[in-house]
Amino acid sequence: MRIATYNVEWFSNLFDDDGQLIFKHSWSGRQNVRREEQIAALGLVFGALDADAIMVVEAPDTSRHRDGRIALESFAAHFGIRARKALIGYASDTQQEIMLLYDPDKIDARHDPRGEFADKAGSKSPPRFDGTFRIDLDIDASEDLVTFSKPPLEVALETEGKSLRLIGVHVKSKAPHGARNRDEAMRIAIANRRKQLAQCIWLRDRVEAHLQAQEPLIVMGDFNDGPGLDEYEELFGRSGVEIVLGVDAPDELRLFDPHAARALQSRIAAQPTTARFFLKHEDRYLSALLDYIMISPDLRPKAERWRIWHPFDDPYCWQDQDLCKALLTASDHFPVVLDVDVSG
Repeated sequence: MRIATYNVEWFSNLFDDDGQLIFKHSWSGRQNVRREEQIAALGLVFGALDADAIMVVEAPDTSRHRDGRIALESFAAHFGIRARKALIGYASDTQQEIMLLYDPDKIDARHDPRGEFADKAGSKSPPRFDGTFRIDLDIDASEDLVTFSKPPLEVALETEGKSLRLIGVHVKSKAPHGARNRDEAMRIAIANRRKQLAQCIWLRDRVEAHLQAQEPLIVMGDFNDGPGLDEYEELFGRSGVEIVLGVDAPDELRLFDPHAARALQSRIAAQPTTARFFLKHEDRYLSALLDYIMISPDLRPKAERWRIWHPFDDPYCWQDQDLCKALLTASDHFPVVLDVDVSG
């Protein structure tokens, strides 16, 4: 089975309220990219992936007047993409959803959330992902009330007679948006880091429950985080990615991602990257490792290959000029792909 995670920047901007693609020579939301250009690029990339299932991060908006599932399926139908059925969990309050796009001829998938619901007062035990979690991170002796702006998508998946659990993730960015000075930027950044770590602790609790039950598990998506990514990691001791992986847990309770493992081995050596952002104030591009596919120990012997579809770092993508250009046009993130044998 080929499974992928792909964060598509401003995907929602490419559809009207009826979920139909907008083929216009107007700006898409991506810097210097027109709607028709981004649509064509995404069609090429999704077709080239030829994946059985794609966890789409920043999928089209689902709200009162829009249905992101219809939009995603109309996109797949237009380009003849094999993964053509969309699954959504809890809709977010943003214009960015987490959805699974999958091939219904090979896969059965349903939203299957775990945990008890907790209202705004919160629960000290990690609740269902659409609830509120009360947690004290032990740096100021006060509790935080934590919610997911984009609740993780929990999927029960059946393929070839085998059952898998998938969790699609888009945890909150730590960028200090709206800061007016350095002190305010630091305060916002630390607050965002606290929330991001709390979300990862919440997610880790769910991961351990699946691993203890010996359920094959894949956790995938955009963590907006990685080992050594910012200076506030030292304040809290570790990154959110390390928490979700369970780096200090027994082997049977650890998740594995080779790109994260490489980053953890040496933080001064060259690292894999899954995203590329233009920093206007510095007039340069910044690359980062933000997107992961983490697997449970029982799946690790069956994993055949992880691959980041990076237009410059992956030789297949680099040598295909059309695909290389499409990857740069389609999004500021690049797909991460896992080929895994689930037949045994």
